[in-house]
Order: sequence, then C-alpha cells, then structure tokens
Amino acid sequence: MTKGMDEPDQRGRVDLHLAGRELSRNPAIRILDVELLATAWYVLRRTTFEHTHTDGSVTVEQRETYDRGNGATILLYDSARGTVLLSRQFRYPAYVNGHPDGMLIETAGGLLDDDDPITAVRREAEEELGVTLGRVEHVFDVYMSPGSVTERVHFFAAPYSPASRTGVGGGLADEGEEIDVLEIDFADALCMIEDGRIADAKTIMLLQWAALRGPFRR
Repeated sequence: MTKGMDEPDQRGRVDLHLAGRELSRNPAIRILDVELLATAWYVLRRTTFEHTHTDGSVTVEQRETYDRGNGATILLYDSARGTVLLSRQFRYPAYVNGHPDGMLIETAGGLLDDDDPITAVRREAEEELGVTLGRVEHVFDVYMSPGSVTERVHFFAAPYSPASRTGVGGGLADEGEEIDVLEIDFADALCMIEDGRIADAKTIMLLQWAALRGPFRR
C-alpha cells in the first residue's frame, strides 16, 4: 500500500496518483502515467505524456508538478489617505535563494483550503491584517509559476479605513505565523518595487494594477 494512493496520507487523501489521467481537452496531449514522488503535505507528481506536435511528430515527455492547491490574495487600499496595508513575514524559500533576510513585504493572502476565493481573502485579511472587509473587487486570476507549480491565484482588491481595522492581525500563532502589519503610502510602495524592498510577485502585480487601472490611477 502507498500513502496517498490506496492508503490515506497524513491529510487523509487517497487516489492522488489519478490527478490528470482523465484530461482530454487538448487533443495533442495524451496522459500515459502519473507517479507520486512526495505527499508529505503538498503533492509532487511526475507525469508522462505523449505530445503530438504540429508537424505530426510525436514525443514522449515528462513533467514534475508541485500541487499545493490554489490561493487568493488581496490589496487593501485607502484612497482618501493614499495608503495601502501590507504584511511582512519570513519566507524561507526566498531566504535560501538570495533574499537578504527572508522578510518579504506582501499583500495578504493564502491558500483557499476548502473555501471559495472571496471567503479565503476575507479570512486572510482578518487574520493577517486585522481588517474586516466590506466590498471586494475581483481583479484577475493568474498561474504564478506554470512551468512547475499548478497553483492558480485569485487576485482581489478592497478599500479599508481606520474603522475597518477591527483586530491586530499578525497571523495565527498556532500555525507558526508571525506577521507584521505595515501601512505604507502608495507612492512609497511603488518606490519600494524599484529599489527591491518589495520583491513579491503578487504584491508587485496588484500595486501596478492599482496605479494603472485601480484606485490610484491618474
């Protein structure tokens, strides 16, 4: 018996090796095999498929995919005061790949788990930033690293005010989260992209959206 296949893994999941086997939307791609490489928390798979190219040739290819589920993120802005509300927390993958201290400045966000995207961003805004959201605007949905990671992130934006900051934020201590809440002038946030103090992709995308098409567009 293999955990994640016919035996539940530590999250109670089975049949993880079946993901993708049913795909037929692209007639040029035929799935041949799916192997489980790791199921410790998220799922690493190696998929073998047959690829029929436009010249008629056929190749057999393999890809490893990392499945951590889908996520959602949200930019909170106060257009009257010209500020945005961001978080700062330690990210080990960035730290091990050259970031000076691993402390990334980001928009609030997280995995959907069993929630829909809007419910997820409301939850994350409250947990991380201490904000109770009202109106939420959907911005776009993005595959953040489509060469290897399956995750699709749902992007949102919402206004906030001092009155909507109903909690202290900081994340969930029982999940090991230790998050700083940062209120930053929007113009300063754009400068922080240029000088590298903001280096998180989802945050850069939402700040640039806010400048070009969102609440801070000219």
